[in-house]
Amino acid sequence: MNHKHTTDLPSYLADHESFGPDESLEQLEAVTACAESGVSEAVDQALGLKPISIRLDTKLLEQLKEIAKFHGIGYQPMVRDLLKRFARSEIKAILDLRLRELSKADEGEKDGTEPVTEFLTPMRKTA
Repeated sequence: MNHKHTTDLPSYLADHESFGPDESLEQLEAVTACAESGVSEAVDQALGLKPISIRLDTKLLEQLKEIAKFHGIGYQPMVRDLLKRFARSEIKAILDLRLRELSKADEGEKDGTEPVTEFLTPMRKTA
């Protein structure tokens, strides 16, 4: 794959396919790998990506690469998607648990309208 090196990110992106969050992430990695450092950083920033370093078990990494190859995608975009789905699922589970805790706590309390009733009762008598 032959890429034109440029530091003009808007021109570069205008000449290439859209690089949305879920579009062509494998292509994006190829572009950023061969692009100049400034362009690579600009692309990451534009897409809200942050390079990280992570140590994985060798066998797990091989398995992830095989799964990605089977699906015809790069393993890094696949791992990003996997982590997004895991995080979304965990956040939902945490929020659901917290909601149940709050609902349980509300059931144990009185109806909570006493301050309102105390405020309105004298007003009703004068009206």
